[in-house]
Amino acid sequence: MRALIVSLVAVVSLLLTTAGAHAEDTLVEGVKKACHKELTTFCKGVQPGEGRILACLYAFQDRVSGKCEYAIYDAAAQLDQAATALKFAAAECKDDLLKYCGKVEVGHGRVKACLDKHEKSLSDKCKEALKQTGIRP
Repeated sequence: MRALIVSLVAVVSLLLTTAGAHAEDTLVEGVKKACHKELTTFCKGVQPGEGRILACLYAFQDRVSGKCEYAIYDAAAQLDQAATALKFAAAECKDDLLKYCGKVEVGHGRVKACLDKHEKSLSDKCKEALKQTGIRP
């Protein structure tokens, strides 16, 4: 479970800088719901942020329910898939990202907004990657 929590924290950090917040909120809500008992019992006073909640769950891993453990595992798997898709899109769009968005600060959707702004100028390879990954319809 330790490796799972560490990878979940790393992938969440990556996605917070690159992906939309809606999917993240859905995953977080799913874990909150499945781990409600653990969060209100073992982690009640823990300040959210910087992986402290996951660290708390890890500290009590021998008491975490199967439902909670599965929710964490499922969220990590979904985040891993999203990170893989983002890596693929970034690799396929590397030249376009450098050309049009190289000076754009990462985070808060700025890179995606830049790609949207230059949509008509993007290479076919980049457009297809964005479509395949669901980043753009």
